[in-house]
Amino acid sequence: MTMVTPNVELLVEQITREVVALLRMEQDDTVCTLAIGGTCSSCMLCIDKRPDVVQQFIDAGATRLTSAPGLHRVPTGIAQYIDHTLLKPDATPEQVAKLCAEAREHSFAAVCINPCNVRQSAELLRGTPVHICSVIGFPLGATMAEVKAYEAEHAIWDGATEVDMVLNIGALKGRDYALVQRDIEAVVHVAHRNRALAKVIIEAALLTDDEKVKACTLAKAAQADFVKTSTGFGPGGATLHDVELMRRTVGPDVGIKAAGGIRDYETAEKMIAAGATRIGASAGVKIVQEAGEK
Repeated sequence: MTMVTPNVELLVEQITREVVALLRMEQDDTVCTLAIGGTCSSCMLCIDKRPDVVQQFIDAGATRLTSAPGLHRVPTGIAQYIDHTLLKPDATPEQVAKLCAEAREHSFAAVCINPCNVRQSAELLRGTPVHICSVIGFPLGATMAEVKAYEAEHAIWDGATEVDMVLNIGALKGRDYALVQRDIEAVVHVAHRNRALAKVIIEAALLTDDEKVKACTLAKAAQADFVKTSTGFGPGGATLHDVELMRRTVGPDVGIKAAGGIRDYETAEKMIAAGATRIGASAGVKIVQEAGEK
């Protein structure tokens, strides 16, 4: 487990200032070839201005880069991006079985389910490439780090290969960054020890842009594999602004999961173009059906 350095707060503040400064730079008259809306965002990450950075995205596994004007289509195999999700508190075993059958049929990246449904899902999807993702400290993130670590380990024992943890939102807003990092590290350590992926849910709708940058910076410092926008149970879901901000903060080496309110192919396409590498959605079947109609 990575130790929290005494200078973590200074590091977070420095990175936050740099990212926010980029966001606030005045736009110039140059058309950015990676701009979502067709105008330069002054991010300095485009083919024209930084081909070396673009190459890093490709080397990291990007299969498509968008360019102005407008959005280009994402790869037709959009199912590979989707975590097919059922996190309702009243989800029945029959509904979980249906979710798994759909995931098998459409070859989704994963099913995302509550910890109590992991064993059933793992049994139903054994022998398929579909991953089992479970949520930890969900949906508030207000449990103790040790409890989150135990919950993650138990979910992995039951068959989870990925865990989506909610960070301690109150501690983040209270600027106790050392506690937040320890909270994330507790779960990341358990996940990596068991060869599972760890995603950190920042619940972006509850945070300012500065706090989103801080949360992503701490998650990256704790060696998380992904940062995730939302639980789907907060006051808002994924936005293009948040995905773009998260991608600028974590760079090309950390995954981004956009979740919450993504109900159609067009929205999923835009999230991927903005930097998302996973889509968390309960409407996965609808999204792939719409993709097939394009």
